Amino acid sequence: MAGSGLPSLGRVKLTDLVPSDGLPSDSYKISVSILSQSLAQFSAVIIQFPASDGALLRSSLESARLYFHQRETYPPADIIHTSESREWCKTSGYYADPHLWQETYDYRPGLTPSEPNNSIEFPPAGLPDIFALFGKAARDILDAISYHLNLRSSPFVEILDNVPLRNREISSSVLSVCCHARPSFQGPQHHNITTQEDGPLIMYPDHDHQVDKSLLSLVKSDRAGLHVRDFQGRWILVDGDLGPQEAIVYPGLALYQATAGYVNPALHKTEINMEANMYGRCSLAFKLLPKSMTNLDCSEMRVAGYGIEAQFQLPVPVDDFMQRSHPTDHLFNRPSLQCFNFQPTHDGSMKTLMRRRKQNPKSKPLPPSKRLRLEAQRVLKERVQDIADKKGIKLRFCNLKECESHIHSVDSPCANIRMEIGWPLGVPFVHPHDLPNKAKLGFLEAYEPGWTEAHQNSDRLVNTRLTLTVTLLLQVSCTYDKIVVVYLKPRIYIFFSG
Repeated sequence: MAGSGLPSLGRVKLTDLVPSDGLPSDSYKISVSILSQSLAQFSAVIIQFPASDGALLRSSLESARLYFHQRETYPPADIIHTSESREWCKTSGYYADPHLWQETYDYRPGLTPSEPNNSIEFPPAGLPDIFALFGKAARDILDAISYHLNLRSSPFVEILDNVPLRNREISSSVLSVCCHARPSFQGPQHHNITTQEDGPLIMYPDHDHQVDKSLLSLVKSDRAGLHVRDFQGRWILVDGDLGPQEAIVYPGLALYQATAGYVNPALHKTEINMEANMYGRCSLAFKLLPKSMTNLDCSEMRVAGYGIEAQFQLPVPVDDFMQRSHPTDHLFNRPSLQCFNFQPTHDGSMKTLMRRRKQNPKSKPLPPSKRLRLEAQRVLKERVQDIADKKGIKLRFCNLKECESHIHSVDSPCANIRMEIGWPLGVPFVHPHDLPNKAKLGFLEAYEPGWTEAHQNSDRLVNTRLTLTVTLLLQVSCTYDKIVVVYLKPRIYIFFSG
């Protein structure tokens, strides 16, 4: 990752991610940068809701605890199901999965839950408000990711539900109120239970990890336990120090498919502390899902100039995508969302910062001839592309604006590609944009020793000729009324008149 990568999971204020008309503000750019870096490094990010929403989140979790606490010890057989249900867009009401020791109440606007014995049941309180809060936040975050990928505004609106829902429409997105490991909930549990000497008793489900099929997932829990796998393969506890108005956001498989693999989904698992836990672990999980009867395609990524691999070329019906299994072994062998930093200025103007850099002579690279720069640019791009093609690696060439703050960094955004293609140690490497000239010269000398000297000798010869020409013109300038000099490489033509 970038040398200025985040030391821990990124935190972003939701209010800073709300788009507005006109040019993006500095706070929006910085927030998008933190968001993209956190997703690239940790596959998750912490979103801070306004302080006024903290009370709503807290009361909803308390309501969820009371709701599950009054449930029966073992659920009837007709409300037991697993996550592989074919009716993925019609789940509503209470369900239980004893094998995962998990109970769930799904709230889906437009669909009234049906009870097995036609009894009247009161759901947890505040679900419509939480659904609206998380739904709006998920769309703003999705637009921020689209901005980072340089896609048009709201590129996924065609596969999302109407806002608000129209008459007789059923929401594809769902808010799940979950309870893990309620002590009074009994069933044929199959778990990995581990403990450390003088430490707490920890339970993990048999499934080592899970991947949501959503575009984005937002999770708010009443106690820590959610682990997400980062880009280095380590399991990171992501909800260990959440504030009352903070929630975890991570991408799902649908966004991975819609972005041609440029946004990796989060692999996650939940651990439960079995001691001193009366109610179990309760959480609010919102999943922003694509509409049924639509297709997941990469047309927006193609329009933006991204390379699309063969597995993403054809549109995938959402119903088929949601019902089939998806192997996850290949997810960490792909290039992911790249991240770049935008530093704020003292006066709040990004344009002023760019102007200051241009006026600072120390920031200017050494200026060799333009021909040398263009040649180095061409050779660099060809070398990188040739190696990547031979190894079957997909490259996305960034531009100068994206990488300008990482050019001199050893551990730059290009580090992953440099490692994958086996770039030689000691040879400068970044994506082929307008590099500092020293990096170009170093690259050319590493692969074509003597290249710079040969081209500079040619430049010296031209300079010598021009010097002699100027001397001659100074000597004869008093004799002729008009003198025209034309330089057609490698010859110099002089025309006299008068």
